[in-house]
Amino acid sequence: MDYVTLNNGIKMPLEGFGVFQVPDPNQCEQAVRDAIDVGYRLIDTAAAYMNEQAVGAAIAKCAVPRGELFITTKLWVQDASYMDAKKAIETSLVNLGIDYLDLYLIHQPAGDYIGAWRAMTEAYREGKLRAIGVCNFNAARLLDFCESVEVKPAVNQVEIHPFFHQKETMHVMAEYGVVPEAWGPFAEGQFGIFTNPVLTEIGRAHGKTAAQVALWWNIQRGVVVIPKTVHRERMEQNFDIWDFSLNKDEMKKIDTLDVGHSNIVDHNNPEFIKMLHNLKVHA
Repeated sequence: MDYVTLNNGIKMPLEGFGVFQVPDPNQCEQAVRDAIDVGYRLIDTAAAYMNEQAVGAAIAKCAVPRGELFITTKLWVQDASYMDAKKAIETSLVNLGIDYLDLYLIHQPAGDYIGAWRAMTEAYREGKLRAIGVCNFNAARLLDFCESVEVKPAVNQVEIHPFFHQKETMHVMAEYGVVPEAWGPFAEGQFGIFTNPVLTEIGRAHGKTAAQVALWWNIQRGVVVIPKTVHRERMEQNFDIWDFSLNKDEMKKIDTLDVGHSNIVDHNNPEFIKMLHNLKVHA
């Protein structure tokens, strides 16, 4: 396992395990325990995933010391204000059964996220959060945010995969020292990613699958990945990527796959933003 150093000096694993769309507590707990057993040390959850407590149960039962784990969760839009964010941070710590978070992220660019960032900055300086960042901030929004806050985000978690490279946003992240983290590194199964001829051909040359190539392509570019699966054998396959690299020609071939936009979500769609505000994660 390799690590990337965040802009505050904290080291973050380049590959982690995500639990999006694993709401069943027993299944989620078992998946996290399996992932930790396989070797994952970064676990990524969110208040909106409704499984923080299950992740916390897995953390409590695993044999790995807390200091060796890197736990991430996220602030939902409902709590995007100064006072609500302060409460949300404490709620997540209680749900996870831990004293601090390694990374806390603003989940969506909606609501009073500037007010929330003030609360997050205070918790960061108090040691409750080792690093703070954002999710789903495009190039313009991220640049404006970085120019508006004192503590720059350490991470921007966005959709990045071989079919959506986020080139403009990646450029802004590099300019402000923000580490990119890829949600949906498998494009949620779209574009026939697991059998894509380009990825399959490249993988064959290295004894790897198209999925393993897709993950390593991101990591080789300095992008943290958090693939999700509830199947242990796939966790092992996703983790078995640290023994090869892609050459310039292979990287260029993957460059040709970029369609330049998301087929999963559109943060410029008013109806989508309205949905984010209407989705409540607590009473």
